[in-house]
This record gives sequence, structure tokens and C-alpha cells, in this order.
Amino acid sequence: MNSEFNRIAQEFAQAQGLHLTDMQALIAILDADSDPEEGGEPMTPGRLRGQLNLTSGAVTACLDRLERAGHIRRVRDAGDRRVVHLHYADAARGLARDYFRPLARSTDAARGRFSPEELEVVVRFLAEMNAELVSLRRDHG
Repeated sequence: MNSEFNRIAQEFAQAQGLHLTDMQALIAILDADSDPEEGGEPMTPGRLRGQLNLTSGAVTACLDRLERAGHIRRVRDAGDRRVVHLHYADAARGLARDYFRPLARSTDAARGRFSPEELEVVVRFLAEMNAELVSLRRDHG
């Protein structure tokens, strides 16, 4: 399943002229942008560097590509002009939504074939697997 998700993301990246790292950055920026009312903060280049484990130069090159392609906006913080916030551009959000809409429909169709109780077990299993993988990465990192 993860491989198929990755293939779909890679096809989107290729269609947009983006690198795989660019896609990872876009996802991180979108995730940070999508939950401001839940106490989330906009993504910054420094946080993105840490999240993707990239050098400052690699993050700058990635953000330059994404900004040139119209996928993100860099916005200086009103309270501290040294801080740059990264936001997913509205037009790019619509483009991604249109591209990934069939994936959302397929996900809904698959989910519809399971009872709520079955889905609870699946969610619990996936959460446990994720916790194990995080632990494994930390132990070997």
C-alpha cells in the first residue's frame, strides 16, 4: 500500500517537475498549514530542515524550486521579520486536490467495505506499527 501511495505521489511530482524531496516538503508544509486552530504553527525552513533531515542548502534549493513553480509562498512573520513562514499556495492546493481526488474516492470506497468496529482494529494496528517503526528508527538513528 505504501509503495502504491509513493508511486501516485511520484507521478504527481513528475507531472509538476518536482523532486521527491519537494513532495515531502510540500506534504510537511500542507500538514502544518492545515491545522492552525489546533495550535499548529506554520512551517519554517528550520523546522522543515529538521523534519526532512536536510542541510540548510538543500532546504533552500527545495524551497526555491517550490516557490518558482508556484506551490508555496514565503511570508515573513509580522512580529519578527527574521522568521519566515512557509504556506501552501492556494492555486497549488487546488491542483493537488484535483490530482488526488480519485485517491480520496478510492480510500472512501475501501473504507466503506468495513464496519466501524473493523476500522477501529485497523487504526489501532496501524498506530501500533507506526509506534514500532518510530522506536526502531530512534534505536538505530
